[in-house]
Amino acid sequence: MQKALSSTLANLPGSWKRVILIAFDVVALFIALWGSYALRYGVVYHPTGLNQVLVIVSAPLIAIPIFVRLGLYRSVIRYLPERAIWTILQAMTIATLCWVVLAFLSEMTGQGMVPRSVPVLYWALGSILVGGSRFAAKRLLLPKSGKRLTAGAVAIYGAGAAGAQLAVALRNQRNTFIAGFVDDNPALRGREVAGVKVFSPQDLRYLVTEYGVKEIILSIPSAGAARQKEIIARISGQGIKIRTLPPLGDLVSGKFLVNQIREIDIDELLGRSSVPPDVDLVRAMIAGKTIMVTGAGGSIGSELCRLIVKWSPQRLILFEANEFALYQIDRELSGSSDQAVVPVLGSIVDRARVEHAIKQFGVQVVFHAAAHKHVPLVEANALEGIYNNVIGSLNVASAAFEFGVDSFVLISSDKAVHPTNVMGATKRWAELIVAQMSRRALEKKTGQRFCSVRFGNVLGSNGSVVPLFKEQIAKGGPLTLTDPTMTRYFMSIHEAAELIVQAGALSEGGDVFVLEMGEPILIRDLAENMIRLAGFSVRDEEHPDGDIDILTVGKRPGEKMYEELFYDDTNVTKTRHTKILRAANSDTTKDAIDNALLELTSALKSQDEPEARRVLFEAIQ
Repeated sequence: MQKALSSTLANLPGSWKRVILIAFDVVALFIALWGSYALRYGVVYHPTGLNQVLVIVSAPLIAIPIFVRLGLYRSVIRYLPERAIWTILQAMTIATLCWVVLAFLSEMTGQGMVPRSVPVLYWALGSILVGGSRFAAKRLLLPKSGKRLTAGAVAIYGAGAAGAQLAVALRNQRNTFIAGFVDDNPALRGREVAGVKVFSPQDLRYLVTEYGVKEIILSIPSAGAARQKEIIARISGQGIKIRTLPPLGDLVSGKFLVNQIREIDIDELLGRSSVPPDVDLVRAMIAGKTIMVTGAGGSIGSELCRLIVKWSPQRLILFEANEFALYQIDRELSGSSDQAVVPVLGSIVDRARVEHAIKQFGVQVVFHAAAHKHVPLVEANALEGIYNNVIGSLNVASAAFEFGVDSFVLISSDKAVHPTNVMGATKRWAELIVAQMSRRALEKKTGQRFCSVRFGNVLGSNGSVVPLFKEQIAKGGPLTLTDPTMTRYFMSIHEAAELIVQAGALSEGGDVFVLEMGEPILIRDLAENMIRLAGFSVRDEEHPDGDIDILTVGKRPGEKMYEELFYDDTNVTKTRHTKILRAANSDTTKDAIDNALLELTSALKSQDEPEARRVLFEAIQ
């Protein structure tokens, strides 16, 4: 019976639910006032004249408009917050006072007398009946298990057309209570959009405390990155989770699906101005060509592959040493694209395997993304890191040169500049090897182009700090920092992949391109922003009641306090793309590299780590 009643009421249109509530309140207030007279006189009360009937009838007529104005019919019963009792008491108090004024004026005109105790009794009985009915209905309509139908109320930032459609979509789910809209437009404040009241951004704390809002959804898909960053900065730190709709171009016109709501990406707080890709550069590098990506299952490699298949290559070769990573990216691309995708399981340290792949498929373009890149792990396993990153890069670059690959692009790192760790030093070696291959191509006039693309940290990549912080937040903290003053450059994976491809198209041979990374970011600021975006607060000396601690654990072996992008920032030239710069070419001679490679190879064969480290760093000083 209860289940059937709950289902029937839940399926009623919102307007019918409000009509039922208003009708109940009219009857309840009649009963409250009639009962007040009965209690005052100690007998069953019967109005004796038209004047007394009018006095009783006037009570609900006065109260209902006040109840409407204060929002008693806006909240759905099953999502009614316990704090709403204060709103009910406030509404009943105002209604009683207004009725008393009317009764006093009636006495002045000789229409009868109202005993002084009746208004007090009317207020008490009315509050009990109106407030009690809401909570009794809530208890009746909730499942017997007592589970809440929603984890908490939500607010929608943006009361425009997108917000109104989102409100309808959320309401149709029947498991979300929309506490209100938040909008910057003063003309909308206090009004209702799609049956939901519009509040000022300054009222967000009120929505949190009064309605238990746990989440706010940004419904401003046309807003630019700077505008979104400003809004997120304003509303973060309130202890609520922030989510957003996708960009306007990603939504089906006129339709909003609840499953399109997504988490705020931390890269949306970087404040980087997005530059559309140069279509001519991307097409010239990819369209109609056979392309091989080494490390195709890694963070950068897989994003490169996703980008490449959208630009109609003749064939895409996925070269990857990790079987599961190769399986994942092959399955993803094969299911979402009609392009020819060929998975090749193999390691870049296997020279014969690399040569076979390039020769068999007639590869024209190579993006070399395969590398061991986790600084502490490579530092602890120096020989393996050197063998993979240096000898592996030599294998790929040499094979590309010998088998006539048109364009070769090395994905390098800002850690290659004045390296203090093995990983950074191996990346610098890879840059020098690529520069050597470029010189060889120039000497033999093959027309081949070899270049390196250097950039900073990529948000969300494997082994980066962002996934680590997400995992630590999910566990309730603490977040661990090596040093509160440490800074890093950051960009999104998608932006990095686009710029890598365009840089390859700009290559003249032997280039070291540097992606414009903006300003370096304090890692502590990144940690605090991620905590706030997750709906938590930072616990520190100033905020001892916060949710998550940030601990300083000290620098790891080989880590730098800050990274650099150039060896000589005075010798940097611009390219036709505003986000791609050209650094000075290396002046290391061919003989110096060849001699150092012989020494390094010998140290690797003898497993002499101290000697390998010595050669590794001395050759790039």
